[in-house]
Amino acid sequence: MNDIVGSHDILFVTLDTLRYDVAAELADAGLLRHLLPPGVSWERRHSPGSFTYASHAAMFAGFLPTPVTRGPHPRLFAATFPGSETTAAGTWVFDAPDLPTGLARAGYHTVCIGGVGFFNKLTPLGSALPGLFAESHWEPEFGVTNPASLEHQIGRAAEVRGCVRQPVFLFVNVSALHQPNHFYLPGATGDSLESHAAALRYVDRHIGRLYGLMRRPCLVIVCSDHGTAYGEDGHVGHRIGHEVVWTVPYAEFVLEDHAAL
Repeated sequence: MNDIVGSHDILFVTLDTLRYDVAAELADAGLLRHLLPPGVSWERRHSPGSFTYASHAAMFAGFLPTPVTRGPHPRLFAATFPGSETTAAGTWVFDAPDLPTGLARAGYHTVCIGGVGFFNKLTPLGSALPGLFAESHWEPEFGVTNPASLEHQIGRAAEVRGCVRQPVFLFVNVSALHQPNHFYLPGATGDSLESHAAALRYVDRHIGRLYGLMRRPCLVIVCSDHGTAYGEDGHVGHRIGHEVVWTVPYAEFVLEDHAAL
């Protein structure tokens, strides 16, 4: 990462509430054509939090989802922290309380395009995470109730990206997977694993346009912040300690020659 930071744009995409099992099933069936480049597959990881705010607060401090295999696992980014066992020679260390601030000090223009309510800037809590960035955007059209939310978010990203000449750290919280998502499945009247999968197929159809906006070379990190339950063991939703909530898909790659890191 010490070679990446400063030489690459960075795109960080969180697919809010996306479950690992759904992401892996669609990928294995060949139904995801644009989210991951050839040769890159989803990693099975554990989220640092069981709901959006907790997970993003951890990730913005450098604690991305952790591989499920035995560690320690060196991190890509890490805040200065004495005794950290996951800060290695290849870790980019920032002396700041959060990653956006650290990257800003390294010369990046930091941009947040929000999706779910924790990024809506309508309340002090909804302003906390966007406030970490030099520039942040949210509109109702970016939120969970709009079936074309990702298209609207990408439209805003295109406007922002065209005005920035310095290296950019662009963060996008994709809200389409979050409940309600039944409108992605024709005829459905309630949310289900099937409508969750349909929402992921919607994201896959449009994500290529977001990738196309980024200047090459660009490091892309795309993952879920947490999963969500659709009736497993009687649970619905998240902010619970269930396997379907803690287990998330993760991928990282460089947009240049489609070679994985």
